[in-house]
Amino acid sequence: MSRLSNILWDYDPQLQGPLARLRAATSLALMVMAAWTVVRVLAVRLLEEGLTVRAHQPETWPVGSGCGHQLQSKGFRERVLHTLFGVIRWRRRVGRCPRGCVGSQVVPLDQALGVVPHQRTGAEVQWRGCLLAVFVPYETACQLLQQLTGVSLAAGTVWRWVQQVGQRVMAQLAEELHEVAAGTLPPAESLAAELEALPLVIGADGVMVPFRPHPGTPKGKTRWREIKGAILARLGERLTRHGQRVTRLGQRRLVAVLGTLDDLTPRWWLEAARQRVHTAVRVVWLSDGGRGCWTVFQRCVQALGAPAMLDCYQAAQNRYQGAAAWLDRRTRACQQWFAPLRHPLRHGHEQQVVAELAALVETEQFPDSARETIANVYHYLKTHADHIRHYRE
Repeated sequence: MSRLSNILWDYDPQLQGPLARLRAATSLALMVMAAWTVVRVLAVRLLEEGLTVRAHQPETWPVGSGCGHQLQSKGFRERVLHTLFGVIRWRRRVGRCPRGCVGSQVVPLDQALGVVPHQRTGAEVQWRGCLLAVFVPYETACQLLQQLTGVSLAAGTVWRWVQQVGQRVMAQLAEELHEVAAGTLPPAESLAAELEALPLVIGADGVMVPFRPHPGTPKGKTRWREIKGAILARLGERLTRHGQRVTRLGQRRLVAVLGTLDDLTPRWWLEAARQRVHTAVRVVWLSDGGRGCWTVFQRCVQALGAPAMLDCYQAAQNRYQGAAAWLDRRTRACQQWFAPLRHPLRHGHEQQVVAELAALVETEQFPDSARETIANVYHYLKTHADHIRHYRE
């Protein structure tokens, strides 16, 4: 057994069992599991010793808010908390008014540590529980937490944590939005130099999401509602091993709201300020052809000198709709006509594509429905010609 293992063996009898399993482990996986148990037991001891040292430091008692008398120590009381490493116990001083005023009890060490009355679980366990609940059901989150920390929880407990965090975040967001409306921008997010040197690409769109008509039950007809969302991304480039330049996502931030573009705009602008939109080396607006998104661009981004680009996939999709209307959705013929014009469209040669559609409308004989579709595609691409031209950059 190593020197460190010998020291730990003599330090705490509770470590002897995990150390013996570590010593007898026949595979790396078993060694890691045994070592993790050692780490948890040792961490609990370190925490308890550190808390005991802090609890015995001299304490200056404040004056009570009721009768005005100085609070007095009533001795040490035990506190128990479930943490990431296991259950920790420590004793700390409790103070009360000498006249017994109601509500005068204080625990200075708890206040300094950020532990609230009746709290049973550490904030770090709550954080991880909320993070797990984003990706897995509450019951699964509880099982994972128990395996990682040894803390046994009910699914309802994690649900309440999520609700509490959500309420705090919404209150913080409301305050930040109020400050932005008053002209006070939030502190900028700290960025590494290589990220700050990348252009900031901003886009907005909407997506339809199914909602249950009655909370807590799948019964009833599904309601589809629109989520408005925006993305702020730092984009760079990298060279592949074949020497080809490809786009690399450096960082992204998402903003979404169940509501209208008017609801999204202040939230998006708040995050844009955090992402240093005013000092970015370059800002690019990317969006589909929806009128509302371009209104947001004109209201918030255009003054920054940012170019506006039409989503290339949206442009190509509209182009293909014209092909489908003309060729009666014959797949092979649509692809043969669409493919040669997709390349100039993608590289910003919008005039060639617009001219092709104009000639098509004038020379071909179509049913009224097909002609209307192709005419709409023509006007769509012509309206966004300036936004397609930036593809060349």
